[in-house]
Amino acid sequence: MKKKRVIIPLLIIGLLGYGVYWAFFDMNRLPKGELISEVSSPKGTYTLKAYVSNGGATTDYAVRGELNFNKENKKSKNIYWNYHEEKANIKWIDENTVLINGHELSVPNETFDFRR
Repeated sequence: MKKKRVIIPLLIIGLLGYGVYWAFFDMNRLPKGELISEVSSPKGTYTLKAYVSNGGATTDYAVRGELNFNKENKKSKNIYWNYHEEKANIKWIDENTVLINGHELSVPNETFDFRR
């Protein structure tokens, strides 16, 4: 009986916590936006596509960076999301390091999200 009193509230808190993450912080739920730039890595392993998203009258522009895997059959991945930006200055430093608007990321594992 005491286990039920502990497990059920923990389950509810866990589900609520995941719901908040899914609704507000999941990078897979970002708006698509309009393609503004596309740059391939030096050896062509990756292509980074940058999109600008217009949130309408209530929010400012934001830039989303999507990493595409050219040599592997993997789903593209959002690695960059920054608010108050309309342009994307993308420069590959080497095959696994990209600089996006001054933010250096080691791909494919690092991400930048202004909300965190």
